[in-house]
Amino acid sequence: MPSATTPDDELLGLLDRIARRDAAALQQLYARTSARLFGLAMRVVRQHEWAEDVLQEAFLTIWRAAPDYRATLSPPMAWMSLIVRSRALDLLRRQTSQGSDVTQEFSETLADTLPAAEPGPQELADASEQAWLLHQCLQQLPSAQREALSLAYLRDLSHSELATRLAQPLGTIKTWIRRGLERLRGCMERAA
Repeated sequence: MPSATTPDDELLGLLDRIARRDAAALQQLYARTSARLFGLAMRVVRQHEWAEDVLQEAFLTIWRAAPDYRATLSPPMAWMSLIVRSRALDLLRRQTSQGSDVTQEFSETLADTLPAAEPGPQELADASEQAWLLHQCLQQLPSAQREALSLAYLRDLSHSELATRLAQPLGTIKTWIRRGLERLRGCMERAA
């Protein structure tokens, strides 16, 4: 009896091919994950055009950082979600500072005219370190909170779907998610 392939297995296979510079694999990964990752970007930046920019930057980072991805540190969707969230927060920081800083606009215009540089070792190391930190912080949560958060964000389940799947009252699920996110945020802030 053949074993069933999980969504993570499919994504891991695509990331492995991307690490070997298989452009078709990047297109397949985009087709499989872009809607969910775009939704995450929209939740952070709240503007369609900005979310599109975030998604594009995130997939460029995924392309560049795929050789450094380690499945033992983070599931593929968690790793990619962290990249999207990081790019979204970077964009928000740029947009916030851009309002009062004319030199920022000049720098961005200048950067657009120069050829794009490959990410340096520091940028790649930062992405891997963030994934590792997220994994470590998740491991510190009680198993029920960790499972609820994983299903909510990696499988995109609603609170009511989680309540049904985990056989828990809706209020309990909401509390687990809220407290789990608070603990994750605190853990990530302390680690940063």
